[in-house]
Amino acid sequence: MACEAEQRPSGVFECQLCALTAPYSYVGQKPPDTQSVILLEESYVMKDPFSPDKDRFLVLGSRCSVCGRLVCVGPDCSLFYSRRFCLPCVQKNIQAFPQEIRQDLEKRKVPSKRPAGQPSAQA
Repeated sequence: MACEAEQRPSGVFECQLCALTAPYSYVGQKPPDTQSVILLEESYVMKDPFSPDKDRFLVLGSRCSVCGRLVCVGPDCSLFYSRRFCLPCVQKNIQAFPQEIRQDLEKRKVPSKRPAGQPSAQA
């Protein structure tokens, strides 16, 4: 059993921006029980609780490549552009990102939730 614990570190993932918490079963780039999946970054992963398949998993988050914060993959907390970046670091270094990324971030700033019947802020 000690070997199994070494292969599957576990704990609780917590995003340092939104405080999302979830139990993780693996940290790394090659989740267990997967045939040929290699993630592009060292990630915190949990088994997919909605699937009976052993090889299904969810990526919870990763560390920001600039500041090292642990951040979830949610669009309000981070983005992946060759590496993981938390949104505060993206905002501080916005000029270092391509125009497409900047435009995507501008779209994210538009509130997606508004009371029914109210027109959007876009004309």
